[in-house]
Amino acid sequence: MATNIVVPELGESVVEARVAKWLKQPGDSVIAGDALVELETEKIDLEVSADRAGVLGAIKHQEGADVKVGEVLAVLEEAGTASEVSASAAAGRSGETSPKLASSPASEGGSKGDVPEVPSAAATDRKATPAAKNAAKIHDVKLDSVQTSGSRVTKQDVLKASAPAAAPKAPTPAPKAPSAPKAPVMGDRGETRERMSKRRATIARRLVEAQQTAAMLTTFNEVDMTALMALRERRKEAFLKKHGVSVGIASFFVQAAIGALKAFPQINAEIQGDEIVLKQYYDIGMAVGAEGGLVVPVLRDADRMGFAGIELGIRDFAARAKDGSLTLDDLKGGTFTITNGGVFGSLMSTPILNPPQVGILGLHKIADRAVPINGQVVIRPMMYLALSYDHRLVDGREAVQFLVKIKEYIEDPAWMLLDA
Repeated sequence: MATNIVVPELGESVVEARVAKWLKQPGDSVIAGDALVELETEKIDLEVSADRAGVLGAIKHQEGADVKVGEVLAVLEEAGTASEVSASAAAGRSGETSPKLASSPASEGGSKGDVPEVPSAAATDRKATPAAKNAAKIHDVKLDSVQTSGSRVTKQDVLKASAPAAAPKAPTPAPKAPSAPKAPVMGDRGETRERMSKRRATIARRLVEAQQTAAMLTTFNEVDMTALMALRERRKEAFLKKHGVSVGIASFFVQAAIGALKAFPQINAEIQGDEIVLKQYYDIGMAVGAEGGLVVPVLRDADRMGFAGIELGIRDFAARAKDGSLTLDDLKGGTFTITNGGVFGSLMSTPILNPPQVGILGLHKIADRAVPINGQVVIRPMMYLALSYDHRLVDGREAVQFLVKIKEYIEDPAWMLLDA
């Protein structure tokens, strides 16, 4: 009995995928658990595996095709079919012919001159589409002489083989009068064209949607990193010895953001129709740059994780984003997002909202700058902060005060403990 291999459920809000690569081909024997095909989605790539042993039959969607949840990708035949396919292939390789072809017509009373020519194994076993076979008869083309880049000869391959070689072009006569000199071509001016990945196409669509559906504004502030960096320096060895992970900058900003979100709950909310949904939990998305595009895995209940838990979670996300092992569950939801362009050298930027969230905090490069303190100009490690927010729900006053609250926490980290 044949079984359909279908596109599985892809997770929250993901309804479409792209066939990236077939790992098995028609006629291949598989066992339960064998990966058959790789699918590319807007969030992650995943493999679809066989749920039983058998032989892969017809493939319904080739590489590059877009498919929806529930669509049939291929057919998995009974395991017995695999034996028949293997036997047929083995017979073709050994050059065996059918009894009818092997018998001599002379023994049945025919003359020696009536003995038909026995087709070669290459001619009889060469895989070709029905359209290719029909075209071969029409154009008198032998299938075993047709070159093809795929596993089967196609109609296009036959037509290409039957087309006469192009006649050489006659030499162009020299112009009677000299033409104006052409501008010299500088360097390589080639172009390439490639299809967008599902993730890149989704990023492009969602970024445009974010700016079209939200009244997005950005407010800025700057923070003196002196106290935080001094605290890290004093405690880094003890922290590493106790927790097995170094204490970084990101965990302080996650804790500071949670404190600021508690003070301004409308920034930890979303708009649904004509209602405001205020979240009493803090799922903080951490934007991570991956090879295929930006992903935002989520630290769930980050307010209960502590510095060590946050550091371990961020490092785990970064490692799995690099090797492509993030799951759909890692990327679901989120009530507020933090993105750190400073790791790439960004001094200032305006982050774009991650809908349906109404706030995103942008961190930037720490740079020594001259700042006035108590009437004196001193050099301090400074960072610009940016908060992009949906003005439909968040007023400018709350946005500015939100950044001021984060500035207070970072410049005097003791406040995070006192306000916890």
